Amino acid sequence: MTTEHLYEHFLKSSGACTDTRNISENCLFFALKGDNFNGNKFAGEAIEHGAMLAVIDEAEYHQEGNTILVDNVLESLQQLGRYHRIHSKARVIGLTGSNGKTTTKELMHSVLSQSYRVIATRGNLNNHIGVPLTLLRIKKDTEIAIVEMGANHQKEIEFLCSLAEPDFGYITNFGKAHLEGFGGVAGVIAGKSELYDHLKNKNAPIFMNADDQVQHEKLQSYTKKIGFSTTDENFYQIKFLEASPFVSLEAEGTVIKTQLVGKYNFNNCCAALLVGKYFNVPMVLIQDALSEYIPENNRSQLVEKAGYHILLDAYNANPTSMKAALENFDQLRSNTKCAILGDMFELGKDAEQEHQEIAELAAKSNFSEVLLVGKNFSRCQTTLKQFEGFEKLSEYLEKHKLPKGDILIKGSRGMALERVLPLLN
Repeated sequence: MTTEHLYEHFLKSSGACTDTRNISENCLFFALKGDNFNGNKFAGEAIEHGAMLAVIDEAEYHQEGNTILVDNVLESLQQLGRYHRIHSKARVIGLTGSNGKTTTKELMHSVLSQSYRVIATRGNLNNHIGVPLTLLRIKKDTEIAIVEMGANHQKEIEFLCSLAEPDFGYITNFGKAHLEGFGGVAGVIAGKSELYDHLKNKNAPIFMNADDQVQHEKLQSYTKKIGFSTTDENFYQIKFLEASPFVSLEAEGTVIKTQLVGKYNFNNCCAALLVGKYFNVPMVLIQDALSEYIPENNRSQLVEKAGYHILLDAYNANPTSMKAALENFDQLRSNTKCAILGDMFELGKDAEQEHQEIAELAAKSNFSEVLLVGKNFSRCQTTLKQFEGFEKLSEYLEKHKLPKGDILIKGSRGMALERVLPLLN
């Protein structure tokens, strides 16, 4: 079946679904396959739960009138997402980077929603499946779509751009994330810059942090760049005020006090402010949006518990974000500070060195106690306390109470360090 014919069915549906546990009435179910599952087997169940049609790629599961047989379900989903996007009047902002993508996306959504009808990537659905699903959520009245793009190897952003066809773009930063897949920092820069390449080919506007050296070099000769800076008067001026612990900033004489913890969130706020100004959102509404935004999903949350002030940042971690978190935490005005740090994943051959450097940075910091958790951290040469796994850490915390005060909890998602919270009492 051609994309055009599939699109005719999509327009009659309530939207696209890929999970039988979350079927919406009259949706178009895409029977995706993975290493441990085959969506074709659930086509019948999807129809029973209310799906209008199921898109499958294995003939044995075909049900006349209930299924659409295609060569490849994933490719059909991707091409349908692209087809829907290019037939939409919505302006698309492509967003990628090593750190802060999701927070920046949420902040941009909060700001732009003050004046426009906006959709944005849900959660972290930012890959080859999530991007087309996001595009298919664009409605007739959608004015702006913010599409987050994640990647762990080169050419991935290039492919996602071919689906989303962004009209604007922003890269948060180029950090030490997914080094294994990208083949080092140079690979990260090349991979993330594929968004720049796509936009340059279209002569489209690019939002930038003019204080970021890599971004400055990459866009030095590009005429359609729109940037913010704390120092360069050639760009939109934003002043950092403080992060103790919440970020405050100033632009055009307006002070904005956010509920985001850590100086590393300053640039995320600046990007949302810059985009809001570009789209002519009134400053008073930008101020409201940034000051009222509250992070969730274990991203830089401040949790008060049993006399502890806990900075919970357990959603993700890489050397760049870990270093920023430690430096920010070290600068907080507090007499007692402890840190619980979990392994950083997907670093490949750089894992040993990167974990060692973080351990050394933590050891030099003004912390009362530092607990390192995970196989990589347990191999570090350090005098800090080390635990190979969460069970060992749990046993320690049950016997040894951390001193009351501030606690930083940060690690990769796979470490699930939010499990520490019930142990603090």
